[in-house]
Amino acid sequence: MRLFLLSVALLLVTLPELLAAEQMVAVIVPASSSMADAPSREELARIYRRQKLFWADHTRIVPVNLPADHPLRRSFSRLVLGALPEELDAYWNAQYFHGITPPYVLTSEEAVLLFVATTPGAIGYVSAAAVNGQVHALFYLALPPAEKQP
Repeated sequence: MRLFLLSVALLLVTLPELLAAEQMVAVIVPASSSMADAPSREELARIYRRQKLFWADHTRIVPVNLPADHPLRRSFSRLVLGALPEELDAYWNAQYFHGITPPYVLTSEEAVLLFVATTPGAIGYVSAAAVNGQVHALFYLALPPAEKQP
């Protein structure tokens, strides 16, 4: 009984943290990355618009996205780029004629984690609860109430 009460107390103490993690987007890089400073939100937007191509150490930046219909991608796009993925189609069509292609699209958060963990210069985003020891979270973005993940 004592162990049960201790377990319940521990759950109640950690539950707000677990729920908060589900409501956050983690911007991630490889755990082995030697980044001194995290990019600002504006710099992150430049990275995802492919306007900034290299890190300070001259490593090529390799941004990755989730599919356009993924709820986390839609939230990230709205928070960082100020537009939904489909609203950026005209931008990417124009960039194509300058030889600039959009970030790679990976099918799942697990794929993003694996790609970022194994690719020098990679940057991606996943739900905060998905972050593991193979990646480093540069910072977290809070999801607006209407966009909280199920």
